[in-house]
Amino acid sequence: MKKISAVVIGAGQRGVIYSSYALLHPNEFEVIAVAEIDTARRKNFSKVHGLAQNMCFSSWEELLEVPKLADAAIICTPDNVHLLPSLKALEKGYHLLLEKPMSNKACDCIEISEYADRYKRLISICHVLRFTPFFTMLKKLLDDGKIGKLISIAHNENVGHLHYSHSYVRGNWRNSNESSPMILAKSCHDMDIMLYLAGENCSKISSFGSLTHFKKENAPKGAPQRCLNGCLHDVECPYYAPKIYLTGNTGWPASVISNDTSFDSRYKALKKGPYGRCVYHCDNNVVDHQVVNIEFGNKVTAAFTMCAFTNETTRTIKLMGTKGEIRGVMEKNEIEVIDFSTGARDVISLKETKFGHSGGDDGIMQNFVRLLQQEDTSGGLTSAKTSLQGHLMAFAAEKSRLVNEVIDINEFFVSTKHSVNTENFTDI
Repeated sequence: MKKISAVVIGAGQRGVIYSSYALLHPNEFEVIAVAEIDTARRKNFSKVHGLAQNMCFSSWEELLEVPKLADAAIICTPDNVHLLPSLKALEKGYHLLLEKPMSNKACDCIEISEYADRYKRLISICHVLRFTPFFTMLKKLLDDGKIGKLISIAHNENVGHLHYSHSYVRGNWRNSNESSPMILAKSCHDMDIMLYLAGENCSKISSFGSLTHFKKENAPKGAPQRCLNGCLHDVECPYYAPKIYLTGNTGWPASVISNDTSFDSRYKALKKGPYGRCVYHCDNNVVDHQVVNIEFGNKVTAAFTMCAFTNETTRTIKLMGTKGEIRGVMEKNEIEVIDFSTGARDVISLKETKFGHSGGDDGIMQNFVRLLQQEDTSGGLTSAKTSLQGHLMAFAAEKSRLVNEVIDINEFFVSTKHSVNTENFTDI
């Protein structure tokens, strides 16, 4: 089948992960150009993929000014820099693999979806959970009627205290004014997967949550602004930066704080960069715990909990049906099916995978390449139209949290659609 070519816009962590598919499957997929503002990242990426100098660009604008270079564009820019490169790439003729969230604004998500229809391009949104063996099996069990008719979903995203402190207190997604609210940045995956399992669009949603712990008033007495500035609480504080970033582990999360993972470079990053700050003295504002209640069009209900204060980073789920229930732990790849009539318990242990997101990263890339090879512009499981529904759930949940109201999704969509700036269709 045809070998698919792509350009990568944004060579950060996610851009590197998705493009690595080309290194593992060189006969199916190749990366021929990159746009990355960070010079060191751009040089390293070009070296790994063997790119010519004229195929390395310092901005998405520069790359998209030249004639179309490839079949597809992988867009992994920051959340608030998704709209314009997406629209321009679609206009240029590129199919898109777009990192979630589609955008940090609901009206932008609607516009991207409509633009794909206008130009008849494939957009796959990176909802990688749909491509994990774990959620694929859960969907199959439901479709096979193993627990009768699905009635309710209880889903937990256990973010993990260290993951939360890294990404949502010190990191890029700490402040909704600069990136996205927590329910969108982290949990639009979960809104999407509940939508996938329920099998029908959301009708109503409500939510509660707040930032409770990672605030200045909770700082230990005398805690400095930065961990390396003589903190007296280094032993008992689980968030003391050197314990996290200056160990022998140079993989994630230490690999994120500096392009050079040597000890000296990481130490300098903690002295000057955001990851060396005390977690109680950051400019974060996203919630550290949130609950969401959902009703779908088929009357299936769901209760979702996101919490920073867990030891493990994992997702757990319980599916309750008329004839049985299913319990699962994603990171353990374990599923238990219980039959009400017989009391039988069937434990399913799925094969572990070495790929990220429990196999979802490799799964979505394989799917994206296959769709392009088959010239299928439907978008498959994570098309822009499909993904839009989960995004609207996240945006509506955040609105509910802020205004303390139950939100009707259809009304929310209509009011949001009216705010779409249609001028962007002809002037981007």
